[in-house]
Amino acid sequence: MATDFATIPDVIRRQCEAYPDNAALIEARAGWLTRGERAVTFRQLDAMSLGLAAWLVRRGVGRGDVVLVLAPMSSSLYVVLLALFRVGATAMILDPAAGLEHVRACCAEQPPRAFFGVWKAHALRLLVPEIRAAELSVWVSLDPSRLPCEAAPESGMPGPGPETAALLTFTSGSTGRPKAAVRTHGFLIAQHQALAKALELRAGEVDLTTLPVFVLANMASGVTSLLPDADMRRPGQVRADRIAAQVARHRPARTAGSPAFYLRILAEAGPEVLGSFRRLYTGGAPVFPSTLRRLQEAAPHAQVVAVYGSTEAEPVSHIPWDAMSSEDLELMRGGKGLLAGHPVQEIQLRIVDITRLAQSGCDEEAGAFPGRGPMRISDTDFQSMATATGEAGEIWVAGAHVLQGYLGGRGDAECKCVVSGAVGEGNAEGSGTVWHRTGDAGYLDTQGRLWLLGRVSACVRDDRATLYPFAVECVAMSFDCVRRCAFVAGRGVRILVVEHSRPPAAEESVALAEALAWVSPIRIVPVSAIPLDRRHNAKVDYPALRKYLASTGLD
Repeated sequence: MATDFATIPDVIRRQCEAYPDNAALIEARAGWLTRGERAVTFRQLDAMSLGLAAWLVRRGVGRGDVVLVLAPMSSSLYVVLLALFRVGATAMILDPAAGLEHVRACCAEQPPRAFFGVWKAHALRLLVPEIRAAELSVWVSLDPSRLPCEAAPESGMPGPGPETAALLTFTSGSTGRPKAAVRTHGFLIAQHQALAKALELRAGEVDLTTLPVFVLANMASGVTSLLPDADMRRPGQVRADRIAAQVARHRPARTAGSPAFYLRILAEAGPEVLGSFRRLYTGGAPVFPSTLRRLQEAAPHAQVVAVYGSTEAEPVSHIPWDAMSSEDLELMRGGKGLLAGHPVQEIQLRIVDITRLAQSGCDEEAGAFPGRGPMRISDTDFQSMATATGEAGEIWVAGAHVLQGYLGGRGDAECKCVVSGAVGEGNAEGSGTVWHRTGDAGYLDTQGRLWLLGRVSACVRDDRATLYPFAVECVAMSFDCVRRCAFVAGRGVRILVVEHSRPPAAEESVALAEALAWVSPIRIVPVSAIPLDRRHNAKVDYPALRKYLASTGLD
């Protein structure tokens, strides 16, 4: 590859040289009447992605070209991604659970030059003009050996540089319009290094992998990814029996997934499914102590770890269950928030006082010009906005594996801030450190550990106090009869919406009310099901919840 910069394919090729016949991926293979499995070795993965990359080069696909990829987690998906990485093209990945309108909006925002999709996805060509207009359309078989392949050119292929865009994904901005998160090759390498350290990835281990980005980190670390025999678009509704059979056959040592995924496995297949694991990581949604305790009981020999991060910064912090002391648990039951552990070494983290930020005028000035770039403040002003230990504010992060900005600047004004020193003190005009505003509230304790308080926008402020969601929800989640809950403000009323795991005993209802006496007056509203996000099936969908409460006259 014509570059001195190490890309993800470069790192994976090193694993191919070290462990050529080890399985890189193991996946289920469904037939008409039976189900089987397919293992793809590191040697095969490297050869197939190189052959597809050569095919792409001969069709003029290369650096700067955006290629839409619509395929489930599979060996074919990763062969396609690695081939696109090799030629410097940008893979555009859309959330399949977001719906047709989301696909239309994203493709209108960034029309793809080429399209790779499974046969069902090709129906979108009839519905989305931008996909229909793509110069190249390729049917993706779930058998990777059936992907296009040609011999690599003798002169090699022009590879990407660290600033070349590798992945393009979309999230929803505060306005509801999609904003595009661009991950460069340099970003992916930095993220791989941070994940490899935080998750203690070790070559030769087998990992039950439920999150797509973790597959890339696994392959780059020589770890075998066992892809769940399930539709991971709905992790809270998977077929637990099929996953249990995979675990019994392959005895994976490690796994990472959302709380909803694990709770579904425990409820449908029993705790013995997790008994063979030695490392178990969970995140992508709030991870309450009750969930960690259940996972530790099911996997008594495993280190169970809660991971905090986001699309723009993964990971941010983590904490093992056995590192939570009885005092920590008591603080969480007492309304101090959700403990998320020490920030990872690769990240910078600050807690910013929202009131001081607003008083500076920087936030308002940047927000007045959406799409025109992030706010800019001096390092002196930035330091003055930092909160004291134990004082709540917005969590800001910076680092090599923190997203620097969004495509076209959409979202930068709301979520990014450039902090720079005075010109002439080692800072050229326009230079500085890009900080990402997570939108999450939290604080740092005297040990330097991060405590989460929930979304800044979900904070309840009234004439009596300022209350954060996780402070209240952690209290309720310590009760066994509570499956999930959400703290919101109604029409002058504080409301805790509760979804029960079982009908509560009378004494439990009394005990919950007493535990929340410090929030009084509060109304506890039981519901059959709290609406959740589509991606992880674990985060509360607050707009949908408020719509429901409004329909009942509570909001």
